[in-house]
Amino acid sequence: MGDKANTHPGAAGRATAADHPASVRNVVLVGHSGSGKTTLVEALALTAGAVNRAGRVEDGGTLSDYDEIEHRQQRSVQLSLVPVEYGGYKINLLDTPGYADFVGELRAGLRAADAALFVVSASDGVDGSTRMVWEECAAVGMPRAIVITHLEAARADFEEMTRVCAETFGGDDPDAVLPLYLPLHGPQGPDGHAPVTGLIGLLSQKLFDYSTGERKESEPGEDQLPEIEEARNRLIEGIIAESEDETLMDRYLGGEEIDVKTLIDDLERAVARGVFHPVLAAAPAADGARQGIGTVELLELITRGFPTPLEREAPTVTTPDGRPREIKAACDPDGPLVAEVVKTASDPYVGRISLVRVFSGTLRPDETVHVSGHGLADRGHEDHDVDERIGALSAPFGKQQRVLSHCIAGDLACVAKLNRAETGDTLSAKDDPLLMEPWEMPDPLLPLAIQAHSKADEDKLSQGLARLVAEDPTMRLEQNQDTHQVVLWCLGEAHADVALERLRSRYGVQVDVVPHKVSLRETFADRSAGRGRHVKQSGGHGQYAICEIEVEPLPGGSGIEFVDKVVGGAVPRQFIPSVEKGVRSQAAKGVAAGYPLIDVRITLKDGKAHSVDSSDAAFQTAGALALREAAADARIHLLEPVDEVSVLVGDEYVGSVMSDLSGRRGRVVGTEQTGGGRTLVRAEVPEIEIDRYAVDLRSLSHGTARFGRRYTRHEPMPAQVAERVREQAKEN
Repeated sequence: MGDKANTHPGAAGRATAADHPASVRNVVLVGHSGSGKTTLVEALALTAGAVNRAGRVEDGGTLSDYDEIEHRQQRSVQLSLVPVEYGGYKINLLDTPGYADFVGELRAGLRAADAALFVVSASDGVDGSTRMVWEECAAVGMPRAIVITHLEAARADFEEMTRVCAETFGGDDPDAVLPLYLPLHGPQGPDGHAPVTGLIGLLSQKLFDYSTGERKESEPGEDQLPEIEEARNRLIEGIIAESEDETLMDRYLGGEEIDVKTLIDDLERAVARGVFHPVLAAAPAADGARQGIGTVELLELITRGFPTPLEREAPTVTTPDGRPREIKAACDPDGPLVAEVVKTASDPYVGRISLVRVFSGTLRPDETVHVSGHGLADRGHEDHDVDERIGALSAPFGKQQRVLSHCIAGDLACVAKLNRAETGDTLSAKDDPLLMEPWEMPDPLLPLAIQAHSKADEDKLSQGLARLVAEDPTMRLEQNQDTHQVVLWCLGEAHADVALERLRSRYGVQVDVVPHKVSLRETFADRSAGRGRHVKQSGGHGQYAICEIEVEPLPGGSGIEFVDKVVGGAVPRQFIPSVEKGVRSQAAKGVAAGYPLIDVRITLKDGKAHSVDSSDAAFQTAGALALREAAADARIHLLEPVDEVSVLVGDEYVGSVMSDLSGRRGRVVGTEQTGGGRTLVRAEVPEIEIDRYAVDLRSLSHGTARFGRRYTRHEPMPAQVAERVREQAKEN
């Protein structure tokens, strides 16, 4: 695994369809924004011969030619697949965004991959969100390795960063996180910094020098042996501790020299089982160099240490109506077709393109498949249970799409023109429809209220929004019936910015962002009475209706009750429904600040009618007038929605989170320890105070906290807040 000095070049040129799952490796790169994931992918592609020294692919363009938005924002905003071939293996490198707003793209990468490569910057360290993803991978037993980048930085310290990784990722077993190589430093420069020029293999005790642009092997000097020996002994002990051969530790402690081949074989098995996590180093290639430092070692780790798709359990599937269905063999190219759309994108020339991971069977172009959806109706995604014809299969490479003849179980491919399939949908055989167990999607909790910029935009807005949410299942589209606003629920500000930019540049829709409104209500604070008089006798057919009502408050959740207590026929029976209709219509419009009236009982006590001039319309108007008069003489409470908020946060931030919630007029109702140094804080907070909580909590907890919210009830606003809202309503 890198220590065998395998310097054969990768298979240059086109990524072809894999012939067998054993020759496929699916690897997701994880790390915070700026850790160097995309640079590392390009360096691996260069070493594998997929790009030239200028980073350009055979067909023109570069690997970084993915999305114009990424170029403008100078950061990755979407999952990118880069397939390369090396040593007879097809490696699907899944480059994920490091920014927390695009965690949905990260989850898609984790779903599609069989192993994870955690990229850690030697100058920036490990952030909280990376630690959380590590724990997610550990929970499902995904094999993981760590690569430390930015070794060229002046303050980079590989030894210190390895120690930090062992403490952060090792948990109770820091010896399960150990380096396979040490950096080889060149002569010190005038600033005292010694650049990294290669690596020292601990198992082979060889030097791998990249200073000439080609990887060259040599023997270590006498002065280097003590440093190698100490780190090597610890690595050997760590490998043996995870070995499946229980006699190996006794033999080692008894003084037996364990041969390198046995150690490498045990290391590869421990990595594939997800119990040992090697640390490697990488640095970009110098100008004109064919190989970046550590890229050969990384490619050998991927091909020899990471598991094949055959080692992944068969997916849990059911029929679309929920009946269990067992897939007998994991990753069988001849088995029933089970594939999943892990990403959906739109190309202005090709149309919709779906990135698909095949878990069983073989996917071929021009065949008809069944598309089963998960019914994410609450996020604007319709449920799917339809047949569709597969378009062309291809492998992406920058902006190029390279045609594939098929895609076997374990491999990934892009599928053109699946017009109904969305991210998370299952593709299966037309005559054997299946549905995979859905993967967890983060809940979007930042509202973005928008409106069309012009009439022309209004005509295109609906279609543009539909296509936008079809691409991104972490986005939720809401047509709020109370506030009459169109709201895009996003994961954060950067997520919202990308959504707006895609609407503008990709779908030609210009929108304006407007203040987000919460669904306020009104109610009577005490009993009141009102008289509605609608009398017009000026020529022609007159209008005559008088009604007297009494209004009293009811407990929360009661809605509006209408009671008829008219005696003696003061209001004819046929007009009582008219009074109720007028009252309810006025209640929907509000009686103080223009918000719907709720939780009151309205009793019709008396009234008058005219034998000729009374009508349905007249009594509707009188009912509305009576309610307005009752409100004019009463105290009206403004009611605001209150959410139950649950915050999962590290123990070190609990005090800050509770203080912040109190400052938002929140009431903390409980806390509980959840293990792993985290606490669940539960509070009730007015919705109007947590509009931007998704952004503020991330800042408060350095990206390590998560929260959920659930509507519970409406309750009266404090007087000073209600007065401010009323003043704003008058201005509008």
